[in-house]
Formats: sequence, C-alpha cells, structure tokens
Amino acid sequence: MIAGCASNQGQPAPAPTTPAPAPAEAGIDALVAAWKVARSDGLDRRQFQPDDYWGLLLPVVEAQPERFTVTEVGRSIEGRPLRRIDFGHGATTVMLWSQMHGNESTASRALVDIFRHIAANPDDELVARIESELAITVVPVLNPDGAVRFVRHNAIGVDVNRDAKRLATPEGRALKAVRDAIDADWGFNLHDQNVRTRLGSSGRDVRIAVLAPPPGAGATSPANQAARRMCSYLAEALAPIVGDQVARYNESFNPRAFGDLMTSWGTAVVLIESGGELDDPDKELLRKANFAGILTALDAIATGRWEHSSPNRYLNLPLNSPWIYDLVVRGASIVLPGREPIRADFAINFDDTLAASGGIIAEVGDLEVVTALEDVDATGLYYVPNPRALGPELAPYLRIGNAADGVISRDPAGTDIVRRLGEGR
Repeated sequence: MIAGCASNQGQPAPAPTTPAPAPAEAGIDALVAAWKVARSDGLDRRQFQPDDYWGLLLPVVEAQPERFTVTEVGRSIEGRPLRRIDFGHGATTVMLWSQMHGNESTASRALVDIFRHIAANPDDELVARIESELAITVVPVLNPDGAVRFVRHNAIGVDVNRDAKRLATPEGRALKAVRDAIDADWGFNLHDQNVRTRLGSSGRDVRIAVLAPPPGAGATSPANQAARRMCSYLAEALAPIVGDQVARYNESFNPRAFGDLMTSWGTAVVLIESGGELDDPDKELLRKANFAGILTALDAIATGRWEHSSPNRYLNLPLNSPWIYDLVVRGASIVLPGREPIRADFAINFDDTLAASGGIIAEVGDLEVVTALEDVDATGLYYVPNPRALGPELAPYLRIGNAADGVISRDPAGTDIVRRLGEGR
C-alpha cells in the first residue's frame, strides 16, 4: 500500500496545504561525491557484454549474502540468465529494472555503482534508512540478448516493453513474475531515450525525462498520483546535476507497455529516461544523475518526503518534443559518377547518434529551415559518396535510405579530405 494515497479511491490526490520542502542540494552534492568513489571503472563505455557486467556486479553482492540475495528468475531467448537482486527488510516493496531495451544502458551502469556504494557503506544514514524501511528488488539488464548486440529489441526482434499484455517473451514473463511475487508498491522503469528529442520548443537537449504512466486512457489512480509526486520530487532534486533540462512524456496510455499496465495493477511506476549530449558520448553525466536520483528517490520513499511534493512541478515540465536530425551538411556539391555535381544540403540520422555510426541519408535538398544536433557548413566543398552507398540506380540526388558513407573533400575526386562520414566520431 502506498502511504498517503489509499483514501483517494482512484481520484487525484489533493495538493499539499503547505509548500513542499525542496530536497537539500547538499544531499545531492554528497551523493555526487559518493558516486565518484563508487563508480565502477569497468563500465566506461555504454556498450558492454552482459557476462562482463555480471562479472563486475556479482562479486559485490555475493560477498555479503547476509544483505543481498541473488536469484535467477529466467533465461533469455538465447539462454542468458535473468537475475534479481534483493536487499532491505522494510515493509514497502520497491522494484527497479533496467535495459529492457538492449541499447539503453545508462541506468544499468549506475546500478552497479549504487550496489558498490551500498555494499561499502552499511552504516551510512541514507543506506541504513532505505535498508530498514524498504524491501528492494532490482532486475538489471533485463534484455541481455539485445545488450550483446547493443540493439533495442530482443533476439527475435520483440520490443520487451511492448510485451506486458501478451507476455510472449521469457524476458517479459520474468519481469511480470517478479512484480507479482513482491506485489511491488513502487516501480522504477529505467531507460535511455533518443538524444534527438528536444526540450519542449527550446531546441535544447533533454538530459532526463520522466513519466508517471496512467492506469488507463484518461484515467488516474492513487498509484499514478504518487508517481506524479515522485516525478516532481526528482525534477527538483536533480537540478544541481542536470539543471532545468528535464522533460516529461505525454501521459497517453499504452495498453502493451509495462509501465502503464503495472500502474493499472497498483504499482506506482516512475519512468526515468536518460537523454544525451554529443560532447558526452558515454553519458557519464547522466550515469551520475541516475546514481544520485535513484538513491534520492529510494530515500524519499523511506522517509515519506515524496508525499510533500506537489504534482504540479511534474505536470508543468516541458514535453519531449519531436526528434530533429542528427547531422545536416549544408551547401556541399554532391559528386555522382558521370554527372555534374549538384549543390544540395542533406541530413543524416545514425543508428547510434552519440557514436555517429550506422548513418543513413534522411533528407536531401534545401534544408535551410531544418535543425540538427550537428551542423556542418560544406560551402565550397564536395561530398563524394562511396560507390557502394549509391545503390543500384544512380539518381541526380542522394537516395533517401542509402548509407551515409563518403567524404567531404576540397576536391571532387575525394582525395583532399576534410571529414569522413560513416566511420563514427
């Protein structure tokens, strides 16, 4: 049962009669300092192998069996273990799961840092409080087959986060079984979002996005209202790390998604999505924000501070806005065999935006009003595609969907190269 919400009977919780106390910035500063000590050096990159991940995490928790319990809860499509880690002995049940999309790894890395901090500091006031008041279950790297390939979907191409209704995948069934076994009061659904997403109409990056999923179309509930308050609390608490670059998702109901259905089952679910910035390709800032934010949220549940936070801050956050392009090259003369060069702008989107890998041509022509994460002024230069990127039929413009594989050069032969496209950053 979620404190403070049982009497609402599905109606919105009343706003607090007194102003919510702002989370202390000094507390976040202390957690940032703790993260620098706890941070695992073995997870410097966003992409890692699940076996290497568990090779770092299991020794930490298995060294203290009196505090942590590790249980295998299933196997992925390709037979990789799915594990839950339990700690704490309080009455309030909290569940966290990460990387149900295999290429969304920021929170998974932060979870290792969190376990290292908790294991090393049993007498810390915050650690002792959450272990005393909460019973916490963590399911890291829920989609290990996707993590191996660093792709969103599982081994047979299913989006695990759209399998909450049918439960066709072993990964989805394992997550549902864990939720039901502990009858989770709270759930933290930990993701990364597309870094092309903008902060409302500002054109700025989104660092963290939050969502309190609804229990149904146009509906609310005590669990949803509690999650809204927690989203407000987190937006305030994380400001010293991420500033005002916090957005929220539109609360449209998705009948296939785990966050939405878990909310309908009575769990107060908070979706936390890490965005990204080109100058931080491995998302260290957001790894730190996840570390501090998750521990702050757990402490807010343990102390009940979340109840004093008005949902209005969350509801007034700017929305995630539509994506923009990854890269726009402006003013280049495009070289095609047997034809005169054609001056045109072109836009590129990457499979992995931060790594600038797997680029495809997304649009060609006059892109003067188009915005992108990165702009390249190629006026007076040539874009010389690799012949294999042109496809079987040449056209007077680059073909939409072709690989962005070529060079920006000072000469049409492509020998005096300014920049290579298609080779990553």
